[in-house]
Order: sequence, then structure tokens, then C-alpha cells
Amino acid sequence: MRFQRLPAALCALIVATTVLAHAAPTDLFDEIYARGKPLDASLKTLTAQFTESTTSALLSKPLLATGTLAVVRPSRVVLHYTTPDKRTVLIENEVMRVVWPSRSIDQRTPIGPAQRRIQQYFVDKSPAQLRSHFTIAAQDAADRAGTWLVSMTPKRKQIKEGLTLLELWLQKETVTLAAMRMTFPNGDTKVMEFTDVKVNPPIDPAVFRP
Repeated sequence: MRFQRLPAALCALIVATTVLAHAAPTDLFDEIYARGKPLDASLKTLTAQFTESTTSALLSKPLLATGTLAVVRPSRVVLHYTTPDKRTVLIENEVMRVVWPSRSIDQRTPIGPAQRRIQQYFVDKSPAQLRSHFTIAAQDAADRAGTWLVSMTPKRKQIKEGLTLLELWLQKETVTLAAMRMTFPNGDTKVMEFTDVKVNPPIDPAVFRP
């Protein structure tokens, strides 16, 4: 089940750091979009370290994992998990590949339809268009200094079936993603926190080989 949710999480990450639009700063959410427009125009690659926390009614305590992320726009993403077990999740050409050596897994899954749904609701949308799909609230984050918290609650049934709440913490200085939390219909959550975020670094193609 976590594998099925991961493509949506990654797409949301890309959107959160790059989907930006012109908007008059009449609202904090609109102002954040306007502030991020230069990043959208210039962003080609991105790398970061991440910590992932997954909660579920099936787990006695949160499942923690750490690793590194690399993104090459428009659609090449790789997560290399280093703890608690080494594995790689690669998204490329509308295919997600999961390589998990300790479990003898090397699995490829087409995710084109899921990616297109994300694009339909998120990519190249103005704040007004996003508000037609989500109830959106933006505020100074009380739990992460120097960030804004943007909460997006889906209005449409098609989105609610896969996600009930998306929360994004954005760095005020750079308008890059500091953390994101996804809440799913069954109450499970996934939190990803990002550190050492680098915009437009050179990325060795070997990074995208599991």
C-alpha cells in the first residue's frame, strides 16, 4: 500500500517546489505563489536529504526511514533509502521502479494515469484554480521556525478518495519545501522532512541507477 501512495507523494513534492503562478498578493497563499515565480522559471534540478515517518493503525509506532532525493525536471525522480533498510524508488518515463535487495524485489509499475491526475489538479494552476479543487489555508508555521504552513483540503471526490489533507511547510527565504504531510482516507499519515536542499546542482546520471 505504501508503494501505491509513493508516486503521489513524489509528484506533490515536485509540485510544491516548482508549480508557481502570477498572482496579486491579496492573500498569503497568493503572495507565496508570487514569491516563488522566479524559482519555477529557473529550477532544473534539485537534491535533498529526507526523513520519512509513516503512521498506520497497523503499526505500533511510526515507521522511520532516511535517505536522499534527486530530481531532474520534468519527471525524473529518485529516492535512495539508506535506513532502516537500503532500497531505491525511481520514477522515470511514467514508470515507477522499486529495487529492494534484502527482499529480492525489483518491481516496475506504470504510473502514467496517477501522474496525469496530479497534473490535472496541481500543475500550472493559478491560486484561483487551485481553490476550485481545494480549501486552502496559509499561515506562519508555529512548529517550524522560518516557514509557512499551507494546508490543502480536497473538495473533489476524486481527490478525497486518495488524499484527505496535504500540508506543506515552505521555507520563507527560499520558497522551497521544508516538509510535507499527507493524510490518507484511512487515517494513515506520511511525513517527509527535507534538509540540505540544493537547487540546480549538477547531478551525476549514475544517481538514477538503483
